[in-house]
Amino acid sequence: MSLDRPSQLTTDGSGLHVAIVAARYNQTLVDSLVQQACQTLETAGLAQPLVERVPGSNELPFAASILAQSGRFDAIIALGVVIAGATRHHHTIGESTANALHQIGINIGTPVINGILVVENQKQAEARASTKINRGKEFAEAALELAAFSKKWKKKKNL
Repeated sequence: MSLDRPSQLTTDGSGLHVAIVAARYNQTLVDSLVQQACQTLETAGLAQPLVERVPGSNELPFAASILAQSGRFDAIIALGVVIAGATRHHHTIGESTANALHQIGINIGTPVINGILVVENQKQAEARASTKINRGKEFAEAALELAAFSKKWKKKKNL
């Protein structure tokens, strides 16, 4: 597990609209990510983000696509936790959702942050979903930065 993270960039979130779509599967862990992300967004000056729930991580791309197509959000954060079981299904979910979330962002032009943790065991999940590593904060910071980046360049295109 990498403990590295991008250099800190402070982004003013006032005036930005961010949605979080989160899985209910592994809910305690995902709830921690949601709480961390919401706290980070609110600290940056963003009004309370919209939070929607779906059954599991596999459903996150569909929900993120619907939210992105609405045109109401400057960024969307997809949060989930996929823990390995007896098969390689967690790899399939991790790869397919990552590809789908990236395509949604590119095709629609709204940043979609892949906040799906794909881990080998419960201990790894707990470490990443706790304040020890605080991936929820990192996902929110990425959403803020990309939302501001997108707004900056979309304005320049319209000049």
